[in-house]
Amino acid sequence: MNISLIDLKRQYASIKDESDEAVLKVLNNAQYIMGENVKSFEKEFSDYIGVKNSISVGNGTDALIIALKALGIGCGDEVITTSYTFFATAEAISYVGAKPVFVDVNIDTYNIDTTKIEEKINENTKAIIAVHIFGNPCDMDEINRIAKKHSIYVVEDAAQAIAAEYKGKKIGTLSDIACFSFFPTKNLGCAGDGGMIVTNNDDLATVLKALRVHGSGENGLKAYNILNNINEEVEEDKSTDNTVYNPLKYYNYIIGQNSRLDELQAAILRIKLRKISNWTDKRINNAKFYNEGLKETNLVTPVVEENGKHVYHLYILQSEKREEICAYLKEKGIATGTYYPVPMHLQKVFKPMGYVEGDCPNSEYLSKRTFAIPMFPELEKEEIDYIVEAIKEFN
Repeated sequence: MNISLIDLKRQYASIKDESDEAVLKVLNNAQYIMGENVKSFEKEFSDYIGVKNSISVGNGTDALIIALKALGIGCGDEVITTSYTFFATAEAISYVGAKPVFVDVNIDTYNIDTTKIEEKINENTKAIIAVHIFGNPCDMDEINRIAKKHSIYVVEDAAQAIAAEYKGKKIGTLSDIACFSFFPTKNLGCAGDGGMIVTNNDDLATVLKALRVHGSGENGLKAYNILNNINEEVEEDKSTDNTVYNPLKYYNYIIGQNSRLDELQAAILRIKLRKISNWTDKRINNAKFYNEGLKETNLVTPVVEENGKHVYHLYILQSEKREEICAYLKEKGIATGTYYPVPMHLQKVFKPMGYVEGDCPNSEYLSKRTFAIPMFPELEKEEIDYIVEAIKEFN
């Protein structure tokens, strides 16, 4: 038996007819940029998450970068985040000219240790990026309490956490601004790159819309007015075609970038969004099978934050013999993945910041012990049983 870590072919097969029809419709209409699918997907995503504004962008990394820019974060500023995350979280902070300040994580949930945040705050601190790692929600009440006390922003890095919840509220609704990724392997993934930024702040949404298209057009002018405290009505021209010719894009008001979700990806994501609740239930069910089957082993299984709904973007285990067990499972035809082998504070690119081993001991400990086993909605019970038995044989 051969079992992939994530099987995208199975997912495509389950929506093939719908996806093919939607893609062909986009090709026939020949409206590829900021078309009706993008607009509809943004509206549907807002309705699903429960926020006022969803602004689609080219990818999850751009979502973080544009979000930080919209908040006015740049050179001389500091942003606090976790050391145990994917590089894009820290990269986005550096990209806008700010300094990432790394905080260790809880050894069981892998999320940022909220007891260590406040000691890192100083006059240069402008935001906290809370990463809901692997789909497990952070302690947002405490993070927001700290942020409010110090008058700093909270950004949710929800790249791995679509459909996750904290105290019954969807992840993405618990901060000033939140960012999602639609990389193909994500729980809600497109057939390429894509991302989304969500916020309940209308002015912030306008600035975000301007930043993703070179600071041009009506949203560029609106953003300019907002940032310069100018009270002026701006008329919208909805007659233009973004694919062929839009004269308004030649009028620029703020420095932005080119980061748009294309129409083809939006068409596919609209189909998948309608299925995300069902797919999430299947992930959670698969995790229950794993938890039950592995409870008598010496592996550490996932721990869910109090008041959280974990959506298992990845099903992560801890083992003192990670390399050996991963090699054994490979022999059995079972794919595994190592997340993450080097914590952020020890990445070479951040060496000039002066971090050394021992600064984030839990992150360093986990980087040597954690690994993922197959997790996706289409995973069959017999495959889960096979994986569990293989792990038990090793143990």
